Amino acid sequence: MRPTRPGVLAGIVVVVALAAWLLVRLIYTDLVILPWTAVPTVLLLAIGEAYSGWMIKARIDRKPGTKPVEPLAVARMAALAKASAYGGAMFAGLFAGFALHTLHLFAKETPRVEFFIATGSFLSCVALIAAALFLEYACRIPKDSEDQSPK
Repeated sequence: MRPTRPGVLAGIVVVVALAAWLLVRLIYTDLVILPWTAVPTVLLLAIGEAYSGWMIKARIDRKPGTKPVEPLAVARMAALAKASAYGGAMFAGLFAGFALHTLHLFAKETPRVEFFIATGSFLSCVALIAAALFLEYACRIPKDSEDQSPK
């Protein structure tokens, strides 16, 4: 599996944000009020992935007091990290597009509240992307000096 490139994730965020902005612009009056629950939910996911990355890294590096990690568990964590990074980019774009639309309606109370909810959700998705990239980095196999010697 190849490492996730942050540039691809940024491109996904921009493309989805533009598409979401166009769609929300057309159907904003028919939408229900944006729930605030995405912010703590995604932040908890980000914290969990960052902690998992920290623990996996310590176990791969065989720090004292840690058990060796199963290779299949590392592969599963790397797959989780990759999926979370792409999913976080999609949702970050969605919330960014929503925030862009509500920005010009900032004088009204409901769009102003929705702007802050969408912006907080966008920032929590960015935190999830960062945690996923860290978890993916932590799942890499370290290069030993023994492996680099010619045979």
